[in-house]
Amino acid sequence: MTKLIEFTKMHGAGNDYIYVNTSLYPLDHPEDLAIKWSAPHIGIGADGLVLIDKSKVADFSMRIFNADGSEAMMCGNASRCIGKYVYENGLTQEKNITLETLSGIKELELKVQGNHVTEVTVDMGEPVIEKENLTLTINDKEYTGIVISMGNPHFVIFVDDIDKVDVKRTGPLLEKHPFFPNRTNVEFVQVYSPDQVRMRVWERGSGITLACGTGACATAVAGCITGKTGDRLNVLMDGGGLNIRWDKAYTNKIYMTGGAVRVFEGSIEI
Repeated sequence: MTKLIEFTKMHGAGNDYIYVNTSLYPLDHPEDLAIKWSAPHIGIGADGLVLIDKSKVADFSMRIFNADGSEAMMCGNASRCIGKYVYENGLTQEKNITLETLSGIKELELKVQGNHVTEVTVDMGEPVIEKENLTLTINDKEYTGIVISMGNPHFVIFVDDIDKVDVKRTGPLLEKHPFFPNRTNVEFVQVYSPDQVRMRVWERGSGITLACGTGACATAVAGCITGKTGDRLNVLMDGGGLNIRWDKAYTNKIYMTGGAVRVFEGSIEI
Protein backbone atom coordinates (compact mmCIF):
# COMPACT_ATOMS: atom_id res chain seq x y z
CA MET A 1 0.00 0.00 0.00
CA THR A 2 1.44 3.37 -1.02
CA LYS A 3 1.53 6.45 1.18
CA LEU A 4 1.73 10.07 0.03
CA ILE A 5 4.40 12.17 1.75
CA GLU A 6 4.44 15.96 1.49
CA PHE A 7 7.86 17.61 1.35
CA THR A 8 9.49 20.99 0.87
CA LYS A 9 12.68 21.52 -1.12
CA MET A 10 14.84 24.28 0.42
CA HIS A 11 18.40 25.50 0.14
CA GLY A 12 20.84 27.60 2.10
CA ALA A 13 23.56 29.07 -0.12
CA GLY A 14 22.84 26.31 -2.64
CA ASN A 15 23.13 23.48 -0.10
CA ASP A 16 19.77 21.86 -0.87
CA TYR A 17 17.78 19.32 1.12
CA ILE A 18 14.37 17.69 1.11
CA TYR A 19 12.46 18.62 4.28
CA VAL A 20 9.70 16.47 5.79
CA ASN A 21 7.68 17.23 8.91
CA THR A 22 7.76 13.77 10.45
CA SER A 23 5.28 14.69 13.16
CA LEU A 24 2.76 14.64 10.29
CA TYR A 25 4.48 12.15 8.00
CA PRO A 26 6.48 9.54 9.94
CA LEU A 27 9.14 7.85 7.81
CA ASP A 28 10.55 4.36 8.19
CA HIS A 29 14.08 3.75 6.93
CA PRO A 30 14.90 7.42 6.14
CA GLU A 31 18.44 6.41 5.14
CA ASP A 32 17.01 4.47 2.19
CA LEU A 33 14.66 7.31 1.25
CA ALA A 34 17.55 9.80 1.38
CA ILE A 35 19.40 7.79 -1.26
CA LYS A 36 16.32 7.35 -3.43
CA TRP A 37 14.94 10.89 -3.21
CA SER A 38 18.30 12.69 -3.43
CA ALA A 39 19.18 11.10 -6.75
CA PRO A 40 19.16 13.55 -9.67
CA HIS A 41 17.01 12.74 -12.70
CA ILE A 42 15.21 9.78 -11.07
CA GLY A 43 14.44 11.35 -7.67
CA ILE A 44 13.70 14.80 -6.31
CA GLY A 45 17.38 15.67 -6.39
CA ALA A 46 19.16 17.07 -3.30
CA ASP A 47 22.17 16.85 -1.03
CA GLY A 48 20.09 14.80 1.37
CA LEU A 49 16.96 14.45 3.49
CA VAL A 50 16.10 16.45 6.63
CA LEU A 51 13.49 15.33 9.15
CA ILE A 52 11.77 17.97 11.30
CA ASP A 53 9.99 16.81 14.45
CA LYS A 54 9.00 17.75 17.98
CA SER A 55 11.56 17.61 20.77
CA LYS A 56 11.47 16.97 24.50
CA VAL A 57 14.54 19.16 25.11
CA ALA A 58 14.15 21.95 22.51
CA ASP A 59 11.48 23.63 20.41
CA PHE A 60 12.13 21.29 17.45
CA SER A 61 14.45 18.48 16.44
CA MET A 62 16.39 17.80 13.27
CA ARG A 63 17.83 14.65 11.74
CA ILE A 64 19.89 14.79 8.55
CA PHE A 65 20.61 11.99 6.11
CA ASN A 66 23.18 12.58 3.39
CA ALA A 67 22.67 11.62 -0.23
CA ASP A 68 24.50 8.32 0.42
CA GLY A 69 22.16 7.46 3.32
CA SER A 70 24.63 8.16 6.12
CA GLU A 71 23.35 10.25 9.02
CA ALA A 72 25.03 13.61 9.67
CA MET A 73 25.36 15.13 13.11
CA MET A 74 24.81 18.75 12.13
CA CYS A 75 24.26 21.05 9.15
CA GLY A 76 24.32 24.82 9.48
CA ASN A 77 22.55 25.47 6.19
CA ALA A 78 19.79 23.00 7.04
CA SER A 79 19.29 24.53 10.48
CA ARG A 80 18.68 27.95 8.92
CA CYS A 81 16.16 26.42 6.54
CA ILE A 82 14.38 24.76 9.44
CA GLY A 83 14.05 28.16 11.13
CA LYS A 84 12.36 29.48 8.01
CA TYR A 85 10.19 26.35 7.64
CA VAL A 86 8.77 26.27 11.16
CA TYR A 87 8.04 30.01 11.26
CA GLU A 88 6.49 30.37 7.81
CA ASN A 89 4.46 27.17 8.24
CA GLY A 90 2.96 28.50 11.45
CA LEU A 91 4.60 25.92 13.73
CA THR A 92 5.92 28.75 15.91
CA GLN A 93 5.53 32.49 16.29
CA GLU A 94 8.81 32.87 18.13
CA LYS A 95 11.80 34.53 16.48
CA ASN A 96 14.27 32.84 18.82
CA ILE A 97 13.99 29.07 18.78
CA THR A 98 16.03 26.07 19.85
CA LEU A 99 16.82 23.06 17.69
CA GLU A 100 17.87 19.62 18.89
CA THR A 101 20.60 18.02 16.75
CA LEU A 102 22.94 15.08 17.19
CA SER A 103 25.68 17.58 18.06
CA GLY A 104 23.64 19.35 20.72
CA ILE A 105 20.98 22.04 20.97
CA LYS A 106 21.44 24.99 18.61
CA GLU A 107 19.90 28.43 19.04
CA LEU A 108 18.37 30.18 16.03
CA GLU A 109 17.59 33.88 15.74
CA LEU A 110 15.19 34.70 12.91
CA LYS A 111 15.10 37.99 11.05
CA VAL A 112 11.53 38.47 9.82
CA GLN A 113 9.96 40.92 7.38
CA GLY A 114 6.20 40.58 7.18
CA ASN A 115 5.56 36.85 7.43
CA HIS A 116 8.81 35.86 5.75
CA VAL A 117 12.11 34.87 7.30
CA THR A 118 14.84 36.71 5.39
CA GLU A 119 17.88 35.69 7.41
CA VAL A 120 18.80 33.36 10.24
CA THR A 121 21.67 33.55 12.72
CA VAL A 122 22.65 30.22 14.26
CA ASP A 123 24.65 29.77 17.45
CA MET A 124 26.89 26.96 16.20
CA GLY A 125 28.55 26.36 19.56
CA GLU A 126 32.25 26.17 20.34
CA PRO A 127 34.76 24.80 17.85
CA VAL A 128 37.12 22.00 18.82
CA ILE A 129 40.57 22.41 17.30
CA GLU A 130 41.89 18.87 17.10
CA LYS A 131 45.12 19.30 15.13
CA GLU A 132 46.58 22.55 13.83
CA ASN A 133 49.13 21.22 11.38
CA LEU A 134 48.30 17.88 9.78
CA THR A 135 50.01 16.76 6.60
CA LEU A 136 48.53 13.88 4.60
CA THR A 137 49.94 12.34 1.44
CA ILE A 138 47.64 11.49 -1.47
CA ASN A 139 49.14 10.08 -4.67
CA ASP A 140 52.60 11.39 -3.71
CA LYS A 141 51.23 14.92 -3.08
CA GLU A 142 51.13 16.45 0.38
CA TYR A 143 48.11 18.31 1.78
CA THR A 144 48.56 20.28 4.99
CA GLY A 145 45.54 21.51 6.89
CA ILE A 146 43.78 22.02 10.21
CA VAL A 147 41.44 19.44 11.78
CA ILE A 148 38.45 21.11 13.42
CA SER A 149 35.16 19.79 14.78
CA MET A 150 31.98 21.86 14.56
CA GLY A 151 29.92 18.96 15.86
CA ASN A 152 31.10 17.16 12.73
CA PRO A 153 34.67 16.73 11.42
CA HIS A 154 36.45 19.10 9.02
CA PHE A 155 39.87 19.21 7.36
CA VAL A 156 40.57 22.79 6.22
CA ILE A 157 43.29 23.30 3.62
CA PHE A 158 44.50 26.74 2.49
CA VAL A 159 45.52 26.99 -1.17
CA ASP A 160 46.97 29.69 -3.41
CA ASP A 161 44.55 29.17 -6.30
CA ILE A 162 41.30 27.41 -5.55
CA ASP A 163 40.38 27.09 -9.23
CA LYS A 164 43.33 24.75 -9.74
CA VAL A 165 42.13 22.29 -7.07
CA ASP A 166 40.55 19.10 -8.43
CA VAL A 167 37.95 18.79 -5.67
CA LYS A 168 36.17 15.89 -7.35
CA ARG A 169 39.32 13.77 -7.40
CA THR A 170 41.07 14.87 -4.21
CA GLY A 171 38.02 15.32 -1.97
CA PRO A 172 36.98 11.68 -1.68
CA LEU A 173 40.56 10.52 -1.13
CA LEU A 174 40.99 12.89 1.80
CA GLU A 175 37.49 12.15 3.12
CA LYS A 176 38.35 8.46 3.41
CA HIS A 177 41.99 8.82 4.42
CA PRO A 178 42.97 6.34 7.19
CA PHE A 179 43.64 9.28 9.54
CA PHE A 180 39.84 9.84 9.55
CA PRO A 181 38.29 6.47 10.47
CA ASN A 182 34.80 8.03 10.45
CA ARG A 183 35.56 10.07 7.31
CA THR A 184 35.67 13.86 7.19
CA ASN A 185 34.45 16.93 5.35
CA VAL A 186 37.17 18.66 3.34
CA GLU A 187 37.42 22.41 2.70
CA PHE A 188 39.78 24.07 0.22
CA VAL A 189 40.18 27.76 0.98
CA GLN A 190 41.75 30.73 -0.81
CA VAL A 191 42.20 33.90 1.22
CA TYR A 192 41.13 37.09 -0.58
CA SER A 193 41.55 39.46 2.38
CA PRO A 194 41.52 39.29 6.20
CA ASP A 195 37.71 39.43 6.13
CA GLN A 196 36.88 37.42 2.99
CA VAL A 197 37.77 33.98 1.64
CA ARG A 198 36.62 31.64 -1.09
CA MET A 199 35.83 28.07 -0.08
CA ARG A 200 35.01 24.89 -1.99
CA VAL A 201 33.89 21.80 -0.16
CA TRP A 202 33.73 18.04 -0.44
CA GLU A 203 31.09 16.95 2.06
CA ARG A 204 31.26 13.63 3.83
CA GLY A 205 28.48 11.50 2.43
CA SER A 206 27.32 13.97 -0.23
CA GLY A 207 30.35 14.84 -2.36
CA ILE A 208 30.75 18.27 -3.91
CA THR A 209 28.08 20.65 -2.62
CA LEU A 210 27.51 24.32 -3.32
CA ALA A 211 27.93 25.26 0.34
CA CYS A 212 28.56 23.90 3.82
CA GLY A 213 27.63 25.91 6.90
CA THR A 214 29.73 23.98 9.41
CA GLY A 215 32.54 24.02 6.88
CA ALA A 216 32.33 27.81 6.66
CA CYS A 217 32.55 27.97 10.45
CA ALA A 218 35.56 25.63 10.51
CA THR A 219 37.17 27.76 7.81
CA ALA A 220 36.71 30.91 9.88
CA VAL A 221 38.34 29.24 12.89
CA ALA A 222 41.22 27.93 10.79
CA GLY A 223 41.79 31.35 9.25
CA CYS A 224 41.80 33.05 12.63
CA ILE A 225 44.16 30.69 14.43
CA THR A 226 46.65 30.81 11.55
CA GLY A 227 46.51 34.62 11.40
CA LYS A 228 45.25 34.60 7.82
CA THR A 229 41.91 36.21 8.72
CA GLY A 230 40.16 38.01 11.54
CA ASP A 231 37.34 36.74 13.75
CA ARG A 232 34.65 38.10 11.40
CA LEU A 233 34.65 36.52 7.99
CA ASN A 234 32.61 36.46 4.81
CA VAL A 235 32.93 32.97 3.32
CA LEU A 236 32.15 32.86 -0.40
CA MET A 237 31.07 29.46 -1.73
CA ASP A 238 29.79 28.22 -5.07
CA GLY A 239 26.20 28.68 -3.91
CA GLY A 240 26.59 32.01 -2.11
CA GLY A 241 28.12 33.60 0.96
CA LEU A 242 27.81 33.26 4.73
CA ASN A 243 28.89 35.67 7.44
CA ILE A 244 30.75 33.99 10.30
CA ARG A 245 31.69 35.55 13.63
CA TRP A 246 33.87 33.85 16.23
CA ASP A 247 33.24 35.39 19.65
CA LYS A 248 36.60 34.13 20.80
CA ALA A 249 37.17 36.62 23.60
CA TYR A 250 33.96 35.98 25.55
CA THR A 251 31.87 32.91 24.74
CA ASN A 252 34.19 31.12 22.28
CA LYS A 253 31.08 30.42 20.20
CA ILE A 254 30.67 30.64 16.44
CA TYR A 255 27.74 32.56 15.00
CA MET A 256 26.68 31.92 11.41
CA THR A 257 24.35 34.27 9.52
CA GLY A 258 22.79 33.69 6.12
CA GLY A 259 19.61 33.29 4.15
CA ALA A 260 17.31 30.35 3.48
CA VAL A 261 15.26 29.78 0.34
CA ARG A 262 12.09 27.77 -0.20
CA VAL A 263 12.45 26.26 -3.69
CA PHE A 264 9.23 24.28 -4.12
CA GLU A 265 6.78 21.98 -2.37
CA GLY A 266 5.43 18.67 -3.54
CA SER A 267 4.32 15.18 -2.61
CA ILE A 268 5.84 11.80 -3.32
CA GLU A 269 4.64 8.23 -2.92
CA ILE A 270 6.42 5.64 -0.82
